[in-house]
Amino acid sequence: MQQTLDIRTDGNSPLVPVISLSLFAVASGFLMSLIPLALEARGMSVSLASWLASVFYAGLLGGALISARIVGKIGHRTALVGFLIAIVLTVATMALVASPSMWLASRFVAGVAVAGVFVVIESWLLMADTEKARAKRLGLYMASLYGGSALGQLGIGFFGTEGAMPLIVVAGLFSAAMLPPLVYKKGQPRVTEHSSINFREMRNLPSAAYIGCIVSGLILGSIYGLLPLDLERQYSHNQVGMLMAVVILGGMAVQPLVSWLNSRVEKALLMAMFCFVGLLSIAMIEIATVDAGLMAGLFLLGAAAFALYPVAITLACRKVCESKIVAAAELMLLSYSVGSVIGPVIAGKAMSANHGLMFYFVICFAATLIYMLVSTKRNRTRGANGVDDAVSVDI
Repeated sequence: MQQTLDIRTDGNSPLVPVISLSLFAVASGFLMSLIPLALEARGMSVSLASWLASVFYAGLLGGALISARIVGKIGHRTALVGFLIAIVLTVATMALVASPSMWLASRFVAGVAVAGVFVVIESWLLMADTEKARAKRLGLYMASLYGGSALGQLGIGFFGTEGAMPLIVVAGLFSAAMLPPLVYKKGQPRVTEHSSINFREMRNLPSAAYIGCIVSGLILGSIYGLLPLDLERQYSHNQVGMLMAVVILGGMAVQPLVSWLNSRVEKALLMAMFCFVGLLSIAMIEIATVDAGLMAGLFLLGAAAFALYPVAITLACRKVCESKIVAAAELMLLSYSVGSVIGPVIAGKAMSANHGLMFYFVICFAATLIYMLVSTKRNRTRGANGVDDAVSVDI
């Protein structure tokens, strides 16, 4: 692989990436729910929703392959601004042109740029001096990402789904996310050249980390891209926004627990536990007869779905040297993107059947549960006692 970048943590402040991420997450959360709900009002078929989700994640997959090299050449701060400008341009294009081909092209480009944003911010925050500081920053990252995404869902109720105004608001929020790196020009990691992870090192990363990221993509890609349409069958647009906010609040609320358990429970077993919670959540959603039961099920669905990625990425980075963490993060994002490309297409076909989306989630959670339990047993047979190397983590 090509040489990319080495990160020095001197003066590496989390303030800029966290503020930018929060604004970025609000805009992204609003946009993800807006797109499937806005298609019909703009004269496009709702069947386009699954393809828009898949092409976005295809862009994410492509962006994951090139983002680290871009960051290595121009630095974190400049790369973050550049990626955000590209996203704003795609949203502006969608606001001006209601064409399936233009929307598909815009979402692909947006996926490439979003991958860059994630690589910049994840590597910026993960380049801490200690494992404890890294875990705390990852918890802050996840809380900002999911909290902002949950807040963004409420934009459906405030701004609706028709006309150009919702997309103009989204573009404004993405533009606001550029201000922290533009105003505060210090605190980014220093960049020098280094060798990225080679093929042998890729093979040595835990398979459970790859599987966790892929399944996270399979589930989250379908939650963002298709769950609003599934809920729309029974609820108004405003109610759909509120219910999607509940899902993402579940993902946000579980992050302190994920960080605490991450250092105390074997990570494959931890992912199996959250897959079981995911299966429980689907059962609650399907048997719910009152709104409170549905909201509780959706909250647990968010908790289970959004817990897999942080556990998987910390497993991948657990024994990787500091200079190669950005490459490991890129590989995990690549794995997540593969799942995110495939997921909405399969789930979109499943939605033709009654309760098809929920059945798709059951298959994803159940298969991963079995795999992670087998992986846990294998680790214990090898003498790991079922527990990874632990450090104390305080949130």
